[in-house]
Amino acid sequence: MDFTGKRVLVTAGADGIGLAIADRFAGLGARVLVTDIDEDAVRAARDRGLAALVSDASSEAQVEELMGAVRAELGGLDVLVNNAGIAGPTGPVETLDSAAWARTFEVNVHSQFYCVKHGLPLLRESTGASIVNLSSAAGRLGMAGRSAYSASKWAVVGFTKTLAIELGPEGIRANAICPGAVDGPRIRAVIEAKAEMLGRPVAEIAAAYRDQSSMRRLVTAADIADMAAFLASPLARNVNGQAMAVDGNTEKLY
Repeated sequence: MDFTGKRVLVTAGADGIGLAIADRFAGLGARVLVTDIDEDAVRAARDRGLAALVSDASSEAQVEELMGAVRAELGGLDVLVNNAGIAGPTGPVETLDSAAWARTFEVNVHSQFYCVKHGLPLLRESTGASIVNLSSAAGRLGMAGRSAYSASKWAVVGFTKTLAIELGPEGIRANAICPGAVDGPRIRAVIEAKAEMLGRPVAEIAAAYRDQSSMRRLVTAADIADMAAFLASPLARNVNGQAMAVDGNTEKLY
């Protein structure tokens, strides 16, 4: 997989999964621009040699400005990785705060719509452009206590499959990645919230999240980065409209 000369945008790319994806593409020769709402993370990304700027992908106005910056910084766009996302609220559906529910969709779904809508003029100038949207195992399975997150990630899959149909004739592919539980601060916070909701020890819930995979281990950010690079590469030139599970074979979410 050689991305020399390719231009890649990764939202929420200054930390966690997004940073792993950005590093993977950069290591394969791409010119990468990452965005994030965390100013400290953006500074740290710049310190490691990545082009990075502060931008909120859930704000359409900021996304419009971002695409202007992409043109100025990269000169165009070949790969759009919609990685921005939040965990959202945890609890039985009747207990969830409506504002927290709405915010989950603003970040997890609306951000992808804004980036595709305003990034398409750049992608259409490319040859063999690719869109990679981050969904979740919760975007193909139900997840008790996590209805806002699960519903938003199912929406990502529907959005992706529709993009594939609309844009495929133009040579622009769109695929989604559905990670299982990815080791890191976000999943640890979700585990703690789930343990509190159920009134059970954190260690017990953590073990359940680990063991829900047939591989009996958590996914890593590097695993997701590898799939993102594959999907955007010529090796996947006929892979379109797919929701690719990277979850160690998870059949039921805890």
